[in-house]
Amino acid sequence: MSPEERFSNDGGTCEDESQEEAEVARPLVSETEGSSPEVAEPSVCMGLMETGDPNTELGHSERQTWSRQMDFIMSCVGFAVGLGNVWRFPYLCYKNGGGVFLIPYVLMVFVGGVPVFFLEIALGQFMKQGGVATWNIAPLFKGLGLASMVIVFFCNTYYIMVLAWALYFLAHSFTSPLPWATCGHEWNTVNCTTNFSRVCLNQSLSPSPPNVSSLNTSASCLEHTGLRSSVMEFWERKVLRLSGGLDEVGDISGYMVLCLLATWVIVYFCIWKGVKSAGKVVYFTAVFPYLVLVVLFVHGVSLPGALNGITYYLKPNWSKLSEAQVWIDAATQIFFSYAIGLGALTALGSYNRFNNNCYQDAFILALINSGTSFFAGFVVFSVLGFMAAEQGVDISNVAESGPGLAFIAYPKAVSLMPLAPLWAVLFFLMLLVLGLDSQFVGVEGFITGIMDMLPPKSFLCSLRREVVVAICCFTCFTIDLSMVTQGGMYVFQLFDYYSASGITLLWQAFWECVVVAWVYGADRFMDNVACMIGYRPLPYMKWCWSYVTPVVCMGVFFFHVVNYKRLVYNAVYVYPWWGEVLGWFLALSSMLCIPLTVLYKLLHCKGSLMERWQHLTTPIWGRHHLEFLPPENEARLLPKAEDNKNTLLYESVI
Repeated sequence: MSPEERFSNDGGTCEDESQEEAEVARPLVSETEGSSPEVAEPSVCMGLMETGDPNTELGHSERQTWSRQMDFIMSCVGFAVGLGNVWRFPYLCYKNGGGVFLIPYVLMVFVGGVPVFFLEIALGQFMKQGGVATWNIAPLFKGLGLASMVIVFFCNTYYIMVLAWALYFLAHSFTSPLPWATCGHEWNTVNCTTNFSRVCLNQSLSPSPPNVSSLNTSASCLEHTGLRSSVMEFWERKVLRLSGGLDEVGDISGYMVLCLLATWVIVYFCIWKGVKSAGKVVYFTAVFPYLVLVVLFVHGVSLPGALNGITYYLKPNWSKLSEAQVWIDAATQIFFSYAIGLGALTALGSYNRFNNNCYQDAFILALINSGTSFFAGFVVFSVLGFMAAEQGVDISNVAESGPGLAFIAYPKAVSLMPLAPLWAVLFFLMLLVLGLDSQFVGVEGFITGIMDMLPPKSFLCSLRREVVVAICCFTCFTIDLSMVTQGGMYVFQLFDYYSASGITLLWQAFWECVVVAWVYGADRFMDNVACMIGYRPLPYMKWCWSYVTPVVCMGVFFFHVVNYKRLVYNAVYVYPWWGEVLGWFLALSSMLCIPLTVLYKLLHCKGSLMERWQHLTTPIWGRHHLEFLPPENEARLLPKAEDNKNTLLYESVI
């Protein structure tokens, strides 16, 4: 029986199979790798194509690939380098000891960020599939693919709200004076003031309240009782039209619906044709924000007080190194900024050529990602230094993180500059484009997982790709309508705090390392990478996958669980118990995919526990692997599309 005749649907159940078909979990390398060179044995990557079978049909021959390798690099840069690099890292750096924070940050890059980043790209490139299908390498753990798709679906749903807000601010940036720089508008109250220094000075005399979350919109310069800045009133009363709580939904904002619809239309047309179209768009969306950052930096350092801001950003505080929170923040920031655990990296990698040097790409992308975060700090703190000098307050009173930086602190600083509309347009256009590529690449990763998971002859698979993309975008848009209501900000924060939080990403990264290193085999995967790039990566990668990275992930995971705090908005509004229950449902909906899928597959498989484990951890190779599979090896293969039954697989039901 030839390898092409041995197929398995692996739909989560085990049918009666011969012992010959069960004993198939062998690596794609020759078992005589260590034999003497005099003996003519198959090389590590010698396969059927080299042994005289010219008619061998390789799988995924019709799968799209990047037009050029730079398309892949730019797509990864666009996805991984996002708003968090601009509005989160600089704040964490100054809060955690300035330049000292770079020590734990760089260390976490090499023991957590790069190893998992490389693992996800290499896995997608080797398996030539995205989402759930990637984990055919260990079918028992296909729940990892389900979990990543759930997380990226939640991210696609709520992340686009930031783009809608940026578009709204951009549309209001073409007037002089800027609408948030003055009082007297219909949304202003009698307590509105443009005397920002008076507000901040009042705050500097009072202690900061506890439990201020990363999304609080006035975390460092809270409004004095009875006075509210014009910027804050524009944000809360004009943009958000904020209600009193999660239970006060209110009506939908027509203007925000238009902004939301416009952003989804842009996303749709960026990816509707697949990587061929997305690969072209990312050249603009990835490069343009860097050009604007450079322009803003040149302008920022020319402002009075900018040097003080940059000094404050880098000023080392060595005592911070002994604080556990500093190391936790460094690790959490790495997993956020490197977009680990979302499944989009495996999807992007699946469109690579099989022999692409993904090992080299991982280090290049890590350098770009972390370098962007560091450079963004100079841009942000040069402007914050100027704003502090103009108001006559300490920089700590104007430093913000998250939306507070993007929609309060920076707009406030821009309103104090000459040619304020120009700098407002540049800043919000940069935010829009910077978040746009992260958004549409994330949606592309989700679509790739859906398309690879559907049975070939199912109704959904028979639809054109453009229709599937439209269905996904419309579904997310419908959910997003809950976030353009008066209570929408509370819904947004629920999604941000729970659905794609640190614990979900850390849980995902931990299991990815464990499955590849201990179930499939770290040495075995290193051999597979060698088949692709022509040499074995440094042994440190294997050590990180096997020991260091899982320990780091679990350590930070348990720290977050033990130090869990109730969700609070703006240091005032505490979420009700049912709101927290909803939040934990969002978190557990992805985390439980892994153990529940393992349990389901084990219970629906026949034989002893050891036989079930052996069968369910046997890789299911794609037809493209035939080129590298020695003919004497047994292997289960994915079925040909025309031979597959019209059956809805278990993994197709998310």
